Amino acid sequence: MKLFEPIQINSMRLANRIVLPAMVTRLSGEDGFVNQDIHDRYIRFAKGEPGLIVVEAMAVHTAKSGPLLRLCSNEYIPKLRDLAREVHDISPSKIVPQIIHFLKIARSGWRQKISDLSIPDIKQIVADYGAAAARAREAEFDGIELHMAHAYTLSSFLSRMNKRNDEYGKTLENRLRMMSEVIATVRRNVGNDFPIGVRFDGEECIKNGYTVVDSREIALRMAELGVNYISISAGGKFEDAVHKPGEPLYPYTGYSGDRCMPGASYPDGANVYIADAIKQYINAKGYQTPIVTTGKILRSEFAESILQENRADLIGMARALLADPDLPRKVRDGREETVIQCVYGNICKNLDENFKKVVCVLWNKGSLQAPLSYDAVAPQWQNGGANLSVKERIGQVYLEWQEATDNEAIYGYEIFRSEDGGKYEKLHAIKRTHFYDISVIGGRTYSYYVRAYDLAGNRSEKSNEATIDVSRSTVD
Repeated sequence: MKLFEPIQINSMRLANRIVLPAMVTRLSGEDGFVNQDIHDRYIRFAKGEPGLIVVEAMAVHTAKSGPLLRLCSNEYIPKLRDLAREVHDISPSKIVPQIIHFLKIARSGWRQKISDLSIPDIKQIVADYGAAAARAREAEFDGIELHMAHAYTLSSFLSRMNKRNDEYGKTLENRLRMMSEVIATVRRNVGNDFPIGVRFDGEECIKNGYTVVDSREIALRMAELGVNYISISAGGKFEDAVHKPGEPLYPYTGYSGDRCMPGASYPDGANVYIADAIKQYINAKGYQTPIVTTGKILRSEFAESILQENRADLIGMARALLADPDLPRKVRDGREETVIQCVYGNICKNLDENFKKVVCVLWNKGSLQAPLSYDAVAPQWQNGGANLSVKERIGQVYLEWQEATDNEAIYGYEIFRSEDGGKYEKLHAIKRTHFYDISVIGGRTYSYYVRAYDLAGNRSEKSNEATIDVSRSTVD
């Protein structure tokens, strides 16, 4: 399986092709140091053994912000080094920090723009990236990832919305200038043998924003400058953000935010085509720089097809690994049926939007980390079985069933649905013993069954099947 073939990235050899992209956790304090909650989150990820762990964005500068890791001075190195060392001690995973520069925003909706920056400001930001990268090496990370995506400073320079009237704006070549200076400075500061990755938007997903027509050229320049891997994101821009009175702008509230983290209404792999187009372009130009594709990729069969079809070189799984950090190890060991599958409801995204600690809705209530269990005993239905029943209620189907039992704990229930006698597909996963299916269409026949799962992902036997003919709306 190519998903579990090693890949060499400069001096860093990944044991598999699964990448944990950087994800905001809001677990750090405002002092920017690694605390116990941050430590526990990344150690939990490491126990699942993804090929590469990218630690959430940490600031290269001292500007005031909320809970955010920092790498803007040497005082942050010891605790970051402790984290990197422990990951290396317990896991084959490699670990790199993502470093970021952001501009000021206010609760009024005002935000600083790149047009406000002077040339000395720009030179200082470039220097800050170089210094932070050097600290990452000193902290014994395996490489560094430069954040050039979404609503932040470097992405804004790359954007087609960059209207600066100097050598840093308007034309594509000028928009590439700051990015190029950062990459060159970072390389000088870390040496040729230290892996440098970049995360950037393959499409901005805003009106008049750039598409793959520009991003393939941006990626090619990155490859020419010696970047060792390129991770493709999309959207997440301020330009279409919805401003909530009294709150700073959050760049994932508009359409571009949906495209950055495609939810349940989007098809699987909604953004894979972007990475594919970029990869084909730079490969045709003679560069084999590994490309990371992301955006609602969950199942190993799908991930493997992307690799086999040469549409990407690595698979980013953010929310999927939040839901079940053990996904890589389970799939590798032939136990994919025990993976706790993300339902892409984006509660994690909504928590971040509301400045709350980011957890998964599938976890036990109040928990800051995913459960860890090595139990092998599957849940059981109680005497009399699940007794699944279905009823139609005003254009929706109401399902109800009996609780299951487990030697440790019931973690949740998966609901499967078949339409007009076709193949059963997973519909949702919930904690409760009832569910409203609001995606039915009148005039069709639906069948359902439910399976309980425990903390380790062991599944119960299927419940009884329940079938209903949904009535079509009448028109007077």
